Amino acid sequence: MTAAPTPTMEAIARAVTEGRAGDTASARRKLLDLWSAVGVTGDPLHRCTLAHHLADLYEDPARSLVWDIRALDAAGAVTEQRVQEHHAGLHIAGFYPSLHLNLADDYRRLGVFDVAAEHIDAAREHAPHLAPDAYGTLLRTAIEQVAEAITRRDTVKRASAPGPAA
Repeated sequence: MTAAPTPTMEAIARAVTEGRAGDTASARRKLLDLWSAVGVTGDPLHRCTLAHHLADLYEDPARSLVWDIRALDAAGAVTEQRVQEHHAGLHIAGFYPSLHLNLADDYRRLGVFDVAAEHIDAAREHAPHLAPDAYGTLLRTAIEQVAEAITRRDTVKRASAPGPAA
């Protein structure tokens, strides 16, 4: 059962769809406007979701890293009750594999392999919270791809990574 989405979550979804359709500049602008409206002390679920998706709209891993750190920080303030209000099937624990994966990938692309390894380990630790569905499989595969790239000391963007094409 899904609760009625808030206007903010609906606006985030529209911007994300626009970004995935190729208009990353417009999507980024809309998400940045929403970020300004929500504010740094706003609803942590909104902040986590906004920051998580904003990170994907930057080709530069340093800029992506800033947003991925914000997403992880906001996730720490999201309660299970708040997640359940948004969608009864979601759990905050299920956010962490993706959040740590993204941080690991940012740090890897920046050549900071020791910190990347810490985050990929955290992503693996949280992976059991992923559902046994296509999204869970996608994330588990990406975790292993990033782990292998860290081992190889590879800083090239993964072809399967979300965001603008390189």
